[in-house]
Amino acid sequence: MAAEFEALEANLRQSFRILAEGRRRADIVELDGVSIASLGAQFQMFNAAFLNSQVPTRFDLEARMERARRFFSVRQLAWAFWICEDWLQPRERRRLVSVCEAFGMRAATEMPGMVADSLREPGRFSLRARVAPALDIRRAEDPRTMEDFRAIGSVCFHVPPAWFGEVFDDTMPSREFTCWVAYRDGRPVATAATVVSGGVIGLYNIATAPDQQGRGYGEAITRHAIRSASRESGLSRVILQSTSQGERLYRRLGFREVSRVVVFNSVFNPLHNPMDAP
Repeated sequence: MAAEFEALEANLRQSFRILAEGRRRADIVELDGVSIASLGAQFQMFNAAFLNSQVPTRFDLEARMERARRFFSVRQLAWAFWICEDWLQPRERRRLVSVCEAFGMRAATEMPGMVADSLREPGRFSLRARVAPALDIRRAEDPRTMEDFRAIGSVCFHVPPAWFGEVFDDTMPSREFTCWVAYRDGRPVATAATVVSGGVIGLYNIATAPDQQGRGYGEAITRHAIRSASRESGLSRVILQSTSQGERLYRRLGFREVSRVVVFNSVFNPLHNPMDAP
């Protein structure tokens, strides 16, 4: 039986493949021990490499990182390595930062990978749960709703609008990456997205406009997106990678941590080889 983290990690990789598929500068490639799903974008987090199997030793980890480094060096692209820690033995986890730094990579973020077999029902004594906010939640399937999806995401995730727009462009409604926007009195206030793959529903891009936070909009659109994906797929298990701001909400909804995902960004120097003498 596959470990819980494997479904989480596989859905994450598939979400990047879906975003990359069919784009002019994209690459979707399987190397030995490394999966590449790169948009060829300015936003290096989406020029991504992933481990795809257990890493027994430091030497194996270094060999995989070198394959990924060479791949992106040829393309002159800044890139990111998304590493699920459960692929690593405990000793290699402790060495991960130093190994990545030797390859010119810096730690960008660390997120708990979380799973819920089903969402917990709203708490009986929670006022927010008993009185759901009056939202108009729409699937982002036209340029207007996609623009609203991008506007909230770029602010909440602190990404330049042009970079965010390059990833979440107007081709999104034709992809298996389902985007949602919640409106209050005609104003976009929150977003969510789902990817169904590997027997689970992957939850992504949960964001609430900064001046609209604390009103239950994030929970409302999260529940809506999951209900819709569950109806269409027949699945109930949900996975996500949480930000620090969202972790409290996700635990209240019934999510539990099963792994950690660490992202390293290249300090872009495509000619640097950590095996070379200084």
